Amino acid sequence: MSETQQATIPSTSELPSILLSMTAVTGMVDAVSVLALGHVFTANMTGNVVFLGFAIGGAAGFSVSRSLMALICFAVGALLGGWMTRKMIVKDSGATLARALVIETIFFFFAAAVSIGFTTPYEDHKLRISLVIALTAVAMGLRNSVVRRLAIPDLTTTVLTLTIAGLAADSSLAGGDNPRWQRRGAAILAILAGAAAGAAMVRYSVAVPLLVCGLMSGTCALTQRHLESKRSL
Repeated sequence: MSETQQATIPSTSELPSILLSMTAVTGMVDAVSVLALGHVFTANMTGNVVFLGFAIGGAAGFSVSRSLMALICFAVGALLGGWMTRKMIVKDSGATLARALVIETIFFFFAAAVSIGFTTPYEDHKLRISLVIALTAVAMGLRNSVVRRLAIPDLTTTVLTLTIAGLAADSSLAGGDNPRWQRRGAAILAILAGAAAGAAMVRYSVAVPLLVCGLMSGTCALTQRHLESKRSL
């Protein structure tokens, strides 16, 4: 798909809401991965690379193998997403997103099933930890790849660095006109709320926040599919 095609993918009024919901899911996924899987990110790969550096440097509580597994599985998911979107055109971009969210939902449900009865300390569940890391990282890699092709400004669903920088740099305090400040602020709040909810739930069960992630992703997939059906009529 050319850069021109990517730039002209339409942003419907509903799509930002769907992507904001997925941003909240990201917060939950990273809450689970960092707090219950042994200091590893499976959604935020910038943080995961930093954690890998900590592990290589010998910092306690970090694992080279877990961080590498998350990076590799995320890349596998991104490859799958790249294959799905390779021939994506404007008219079927919404359908591609819906399919990606269905696959993400399935991976989250599998991760929740694997983690039933899973409690800390995480060292007691090494095999299940590896499976949950792999499943959630593949899901997040797939979603990132598809959302990247949609190219909706300030809604990457996982990375907030540029969103926060843009919010400040484009603000009236910096002489800007505050473009999309509501969307940028909502993205920050969404991932914050997701992380807080995930942290609260993971104290009692690892499976529950992953199940909630699957339910939210599934709801977003059904919503997007319904919208695509309406537009095709």
